[in-house]
Formats: sequence, structure tokens, C-alpha cells
Amino acid sequence: MSKILIIEDEAAIRRVLVKILSEENDSYQVEEAEDGLSGIEKIKKEDYDLVLCDIKMPKMDGVEVLEAVKKIKPEVPMVMISGHGDLDTAVNTMRLGAFDYISKPPDLNRLLNTVRIALDRKELVVENTRLKKKVSKNYEMIGESDGISRIKEMIDKVAPTDARVLITGPNGTGKELVAHWLHQKGERSKGPMIEVNCAAIPSELIESELFGHVKGAFTSANKDRAGKFEAANGGTIFLDEVGDMSLSAQAKVLRALQESKVQRVGSDKDIKVNVRVIAATNKDLKKEIEDGKFREDLYHRLAVILIKVPALNDRREDIPLLIEYFSDKISKEQGTANKSFSDKAVKLLQNYDWTGNIRELRNVIERLIILGGKEVSESDVKSFASK
Repeated sequence: MSKILIIEDEAAIRRVLVKILSEENDSYQVEEAEDGLSGIEKIKKEDYDLVLCDIKMPKMDGVEVLEAVKKIKPEVPMVMISGHGDLDTAVNTMRLGAFDYISKPPDLNRLLNTVRIALDRKELVVENTRLKKKVSKNYEMIGESDGISRIKEMIDKVAPTDARVLITGPNGTGKELVAHWLHQKGERSKGPMIEVNCAAIPSELIESELFGHVKGAFTSANKDRAGKFEAANGGTIFLDEVGDMSLSAQAKVLRALQESKVQRVGSDKDIKVNVRVIAATNKDLKKEIEDGKFREDLYHRLAVILIKVPALNDRREDIPLLIEYFSDKISKEQGTANKSFSDKAVKLLQNYDWTGNIRELRNVIERLIILGGKEVSESDVKSFASK
């Protein structure tokens, strides 16, 4: 059932359009609005697959309606209805995002053809959006434990917003997976996700990496270079191991968050940036603040939403699922047949002390796939995965 809204101040024209569409296809559910303001209210409350909107109307004209709809529900196609004197305006509405325009009195074939094409396009847009929001297979979060279920619920609530998120947890628990889920399930998924491992970049280079530099800013600066914040414009920047960032860089990140602008090293020119910031750390940042190693004001800017990823030892019930997932994934990567694990082998792996968390488990599963028997046994685990 396709839901269509007609916004038109002339009752006679509304009746004609309703009759034409209803008789053409009984799966069209057609509703009416007598002016732009009432049309906007309906669009806010209901989900429409198509809107037909007159241009010349009292209270709010069609151009204003178009601009409003593109802000609140940009995926809804708008077909503008124009009188002879409105043709120039109708053409201009195409630049503002209208799908098409139809002249009064409406030509039956052109009207129906435009409606069919617009509805088909809406279906494609919705499907494309749905596919984009499905998390990539490379970043699946495997598990059904209470801890993982809570994280998935939190992601569903937080991802559609621009709220900053601080992800905490030991090394190897999958903090980067949470960051990717937040990006891919959010409104910025069509934009870039730029990752910065703050622990892997020397302290003297971190500012250049984050904010860029101009030619001559330092000895090896042979040309202007954009930083990660600029590269992430319109998308997300993921500051991994943010607790390892120098105090000098922290001050600049704080300014970027407060003012939504950065300065390249060696320049005093402000560059506007529009990014969502997600950070992660394996450190206790409150302890780091007490020790004078992390700025408290930056902590409060980053930790709008806190997500703690549990250690693998705290979610042992997920280990059988993780074994199955990694076994299948690694076998495909190695080009070998998938191997099953005996119940005793799985039980033994569940009882290990996984200090390296999921990263360590994956390495052990890979070793067992390569060295174990056709079915990985308890003795294989004892021989090749001994702790």
C-alpha cells in the first residue's frame, strides 16, 4: 500500500487528483491537505511515500513546504503542481530537491507515469538506506550475553544521534566494533569514518596527524596536509586509545569539540569541521585525571554517553558462538574446509583465563584450525592452545 498526500488549496483539483489516483491503483492510499501548514503537520505525524504539492497556496507556498519537508523527511519524493505562471518557479524547485513538476490542468498519462516513477524511486531509497544501516560483516558483534545485549540496545538508541560516545574496556574486547556499529547504524553512515590510533602516533606528530599542517610548519613539512578531523568532515572520527594523547593535543581536541573548527599546525586560519567524535580507551580516565595526565574538561566533552565493553572472562557464555564464528571466518580466509569443535574442546576453551580477550581467542582458534584434527578435540586444545 503506497501512501500519497495531496497538498492543494483548490478543492476541485484535489478531488480530481484523488479520483485519478484511486481509480488507477487500488493500492494507493490517498490523503488530502488544504494548505501547506496542514500538509506539514500531516507529514510530521505520518509516513508518506509521495507528496503532490501545489506551488501557489495561502499561509505557506509550495516552495516553503518543499524546503520544510527536505529538512524533516528528506527521503520523501515531492512532485510540485504548477499553474502556467508558476513554471519558472517549478523548474527552480527541482534545484531544491523536488522530484518533478506537473502543470495544471494535469495530463492524465504524465501524472500517473510521474507517480509510478517517484514511488519506485522511494522504494529504492528506502532499501538503500536499510542496506547502509546493516552493519558490515567485517564488524559483526557476536554474542547473546546480557552485557553484549545491553551494548546492542544502547547502540540502537545512540547511533541515530550525534552524541559523543566514550567506549571503555580492556584491550582486545572489541571497542572498535562498537565504534563501527555506532557509525554504520547512524545518520552519518554515508560519510567517512576516520580512525586514529592515538597510542601508535608519536606525541610530537599527533597534532599534525589530527589537525594537519602547512608547508614549513616543521622540518619535514614539505607541503600542506589536511588532518584527520578535516578528512572526517560530514562523518565520524574515532579516537582510539584517546587516553594516550598528549596534553597539548588534548587542548586542541577540546577546542575542536567546543567550536567545531581546527587550525593546522603552523597556521592561524580556522577551518570549520562537522564531525561526530567517538573515543575509546583501555585506561581509567578518572585516575588519569587525578594524576594530571588527562584533562577533566575534555573527559566530560567526550563522555556524553559511556559504553563499557566487558572482558571475555565476563561473558563466557558467548564463547561457543565466537568459536563457531571465527572457525567459519578463518576457514574461508585460509581456503580450507570448516572444522567443528567437540563439546569437550568448547568446554575447555570456555574455562580458560582469556587475559587477551577476543583477540587472543581468535588467534587460538586460528592455531587450532591449522594444527588440529578434522574435528578439533579436547587433546588438540591441550596441545595447541595451552595457556
